[in-house]
Amino acid sequence: MYLLLFQQPDATSSLISTIIMFVAIFLIFYFLIIRPQQKRAREHQKLIESLKKGDKVITSSGIHGKVVGLDDRTILLEVDDGVKIKFEKAAIAVVNREGQS
Repeated sequence: MYLLLFQQPDATSSLISTIIMFVAIFLIFYFLIIRPQQKRAREHQKLIESLKKGDKVITSSGIHGKVVGLDDRTILLEVDDGVKIKFEKAAIAVVNREGQS
């Protein structure tokens, strides 16, 4: 009677429970970390692709400027009268279009 109540689980059931636990952890990471990060990256890419001359932008380093030139990978910002700085497009954090506040 004592042996029937306290039997060791077999190897198959412990393997299945381990696999289920790993799948559950992966799903939690996917939906809480990976998927939202991919969504933010897609939104930032659309923001970068929609840049045009005249847009007012803020870089990731906090510099405010107006777009005066665009290349494939770089952007030319006018930060003051006659002062222009070249940045990578990826450094753009916020875009304020003309007519928006």
